[in-house]
Amino acid sequence: MARRIKRALSINDIYNMKFKDLNLDANWQALLGEPEASGVWIMWGNSGNGKTSFALQLAKELTKTGKVIINTLEEGARKSFQLAVIRTHLKGYGRKIMVLNREPLDELKERLRKPKAPKICMIDSFQYTGLSKNEYKELKEEFHDVLFIFISHAEGKHPEGRPAKFVRYDADVKIHIEGYVATAVSRYGGGEPYHIWPEKVRELNNN
Repeated sequence: MARRIKRALSINDIYNMKFKDLNLDANWQALLGEPEASGVWIMWGNSGNGKTSFALQLAKELTKTGKVIINTLEEGARKSFQLAVIRTHLKGYGRKIMVLNREPLDELKERLRKPKAPKICMIDSFQYTGLSKNEYKELKEEFHDVLFIFISHAEGKHPEGRPAKFVRYDADVKIHIEGYVATAVSRYGGGEPYHIWPEKVRELNNN
């Protein structure tokens, strides 16, 4: 029996489509544009350049749209992560941000399958997921209504490893972090640099 082909969309269909957008302040829109609340983002940078601080600032902003999961696969819920949480002033966000202490990917999937699971999921780091290119595509396909934000190790100016490089090409938003400054290439606009830690940026510029 021949496989039934899906109906093609007309230009009018495209015009009439509705999407759920993220609720972002102007300074975040300057960086990211106006992204929809699903899909895949990736951020990367070398150690000590502000990745964790940026991720937590971003998570704080994303709570305006919905609850956020942060899976600390690599660092874990250790003192260094606690200090970053304190520095980002996240006290009071206990019901809006859920931190998972090195939760394996299979358990995270079970969590995301629950009816009222959060729809924004940040994973640190992509390399610690062990995902292959095909496994990443399967994750994205199953949870098509979730926004995945992967934090990646860097290899020079690029994400580390072939799977992470594939995610970079596939992602809707790509964020490079260097010297406490985030720069983004987004399918939704934006493009202005974001200073993660202005004091550190000024210090580096003065040096």
